[in-house]
Amino acid sequence: MISQLSLTQFRNIISLDITPATGINFIIGENGSGKTSILEAIYLLGMGRSFRSPTLKSLIHFDHEFGQVFARLDDQIPVGIRVEKQAVQIRLNKAPLKKLSELASYLPLQLIPANCHQFFEQGPRFRRQLVDWGVFHVEHSFLSQWQTYKKALQQRNYALRHQLPDRDIQVWNKQLSASGEAITNSRKKHLESVLKVFKKNFVELCPFFSGTEVSLRYSSGWPKDLAFDEVLTSALERDKVLGYTRSGPHAADWTIRIDGQNPAALLSRGQQKLFFLAVSLSQLDLLTAHQQYQKSVLLIDDLTSELDHEHQQLVLDKLNKLQLQTFITSTEEALPSRLKQPENTTVFHVEHGQVLTN
Repeated sequence: MISQLSLTQFRNIISLDITPATGINFIIGENGSGKTSILEAIYLLGMGRSFRSPTLKSLIHFDHEFGQVFARLDDQIPVGIRVEKQAVQIRLNKAPLKKLSELASYLPLQLIPANCHQFFEQGPRFRRQLVDWGVFHVEHSFLSQWQTYKKALQQRNYALRHQLPDRDIQVWNKQLSASGEAITNSRKKHLESVLKVFKKNFVELCPFFSGTEVSLRYSSGWPKDLAFDEVLTSALERDKVLGYTRSGPHAADWTIRIDGQNPAALLSRGQQKLFFLAVSLSQLDLLTAHQQYQKSVLLIDDLTSELDHEHQQLVLDKLNKLQLQTFITSTEEALPSRLKQPENTTVFHVEHGQVLTN
């Protein structure tokens, strides 16, 4: 949870220093005013990267040499990121950061982007990242499993690209298979837990689907009737032609079906947004059992887009019950007034990179 947030020369914001509420924080302003930049700064603190730009130097306010984001977590833990044109410095709890995974451990956050249809449109990679975020926070062994798998995959692909002898390629199969099977089992177990709470969340946000059945469809990245090590052995010649390892959890995909149908084809744009929000809330629900819930932060960019007033209200009512620190951007001035129980709530008005608090 963020108890203090400061930005310096970040995007179009020269200086900002706010004390967020522990509940819902509304960030209201016109398009281009700097609303999303505030969410981006928070995302940067939790993930070490931007959700808007692949290069961090683009975050620096023009005509300046650096940009900086600082926050205090849980009233005591400082975290800061200074972005310069040639370097990035990250400090956590007054010490240089050693691994980006430490940021995610201290500040678990979920982002609902303005165009969250990317869940359906941007392909399996985005969906894998979403589930891996959840597994990382509830299963401590997952990170080491993924690191082991990634290293073995890189080594096998190197051997394939450079046409090394078969024995130099296959020497990585055992490690790749063991870690790959573990990753797959962890993902499936987590998604099955998500599914158990997803329907309740989705129906609360979109009551029209109250009578439907939901089911999980998971593709492991290799034929389900074969063991991963068998696939790696049998696909050797194919992989040598391709120059990379085609099968594995790095090629996995998943979705939640509604009455057996693909939600991408079944749901409207607004319903797709509610679907994505329900998945994200379900993952946050699972953190309660791991004592991470009070630390978690939910970021929602442009809540009102694609949603009518009725569904906006349902989302606000749901968030109000959760007692979860949330940051919501919107162009609608009246949105905060529709919160039925506005305790632990703050409204920030953004104009031309300047922030005013109600």
